[in-house]
Amino acid sequence: MEISNLVREFLAQSGDDPTREGLRHTPERVQQSMEFLLRGYHTDPDEIVGDAVFHEESNHMVIVRDIEVFSMCEHHILPFYGRCHVGYIPKGKVFGVSKIARLVDCFASRLQLQERLTQQIARYVKDKVNAEGVGVVMECRHLCMMMRGVEKQNSSMITSAVLGSFHDSAATRNEFLQLIQRPFIG
Repeated sequence: MEISNLVREFLAQSGDDPTREGLRHTPERVQQSMEFLLRGYHTDPDEIVGDAVFHEESNHMVIVRDIEVFSMCEHHILPFYGRCHVGYIPKGKVFGVSKIARLVDCFASRLQLQERLTQQIARYVKDKVNAEGVGVVMECRHLCMMMRGVEKQNSSMITSAVLGSFHDSAATRNEFLQLIQRPFIG
């Protein structure tokens, strides 16, 4: 059954009239919206990265911070949104800089838990370029907490995943955490 038919039934079960003017095309719009918001199920992260992995002898920390992230909570199918910071220490290979943001979008465009999303990004980065270490920190607001349930408007959730040297070395982990907290200069 197509999503649009399910939405039409949902509207009727909710007590509204899916044939009224304002709702007449809503089922099709919701289907298009869901196809876009959940496009990550049909996106291969390896295709996103493609050949944008470059041999580079750099062994210094690389950070892409303040990546906007939008995802859908798998428990309530409501959005969560915020910022993601990704850092890694290369070991002979680096990503093209835009690929990190595209990877965040790929994994976020699925029904998710923030905890899983953070870990998926870290694991993929580590494995794809054999990084010495990886750190990912994500801070998000969840509409499932804001609009329903506990109805807390100003709460946010912070998750982190640290692998390799980011896990094993307090100095490396602290450097990453300090660098993502610095004010933007620009």
